Amino acid sequence: MTHKNISRSELLNAFQVLLQPDNFKDYGPNGLQVEGRERIGHIVSGVTASRALIDAAIEAKADAIFVHHGLFWRGQDGTVTGWMKQRLQRLLQHDINLIAYHLPLDAHPELGNNAQLAKLWDLDVVSRFGDQNLGLMGQRKDGQAFESAHALAEAIAKTLGRAPTVVSEEAKPLQKIAWCSGGAQSYFEDAIAAGADAFITGEISEPQAHLARETGVDFLACGHHATERYGAPAVADHVAQMLGLTHQFIDIDNPA
Repeated sequence: MTHKNISRSELLNAFQVLLQPDNFKDYGPNGLQVEGRERIGHIVSGVTASRALIDAAIEAKADAIFVHHGLFWRGQDGTVTGWMKQRLQRLLQHDINLIAYHLPLDAHPELGNNAQLAKLWDLDVVSRFGDQNLGLMGQRKDGQAFESAHALAEAIAKTLGRAPTVVSEEAKPLQKIAWCSGGAQSYFEDAIAAGADAFITGEISEPQAHLARETGVDFLACGHHATERYGAPAVADHVAQMLGLTHQFIDIDNPA
């Protein structure tokens, strides 16, 4: 395959058409967050626009960085100091474009974080639930139930490379599995109302442990970063192949 060098606007249009950000009410701007060079041939994808990822992208001679967690969020004070200055300074000095998509990247039905988790765990998606229909409900492709929350946790640990935090009162078969990547612990009540036997997300807050014990719906917290490593490279690779660009996923480890 001959690799191309395309315009920034052509790349941005491809992401916009694929991810449809206008369909979401989000916590920050989706799309181009920092403007870099006009011509793009090599994309680096990652989860978060951290200084470590930016430095790795500079080393990789990236023209654009594509991430799930960008630099700008609702509620920031708007100052460019400290860590924000350091990240922006590197991007601007090296003329690298920063492109970020948050909820649209979770929600894409084939390439998004939640869809990628379904593939990783061999789950069939049956329905959606929660705010903006971001949560997914499904079951194993073979139709079998997981024997217990701990059996489900073992299967997840093999794919994500880390052991989930499990809140489960008793060992029981789990047929209906609900999940939503990242910090979606607030979706737990919606998952309970939707009839889930277990709910999987990245994080757990204090109230969810009590709800799991009181409702009998198991809760598995598998890591925010760990559950969101898959959407960004899937989308970036899809667009790169479509446009004839090169793509490289750089995973900056994060215990959270």
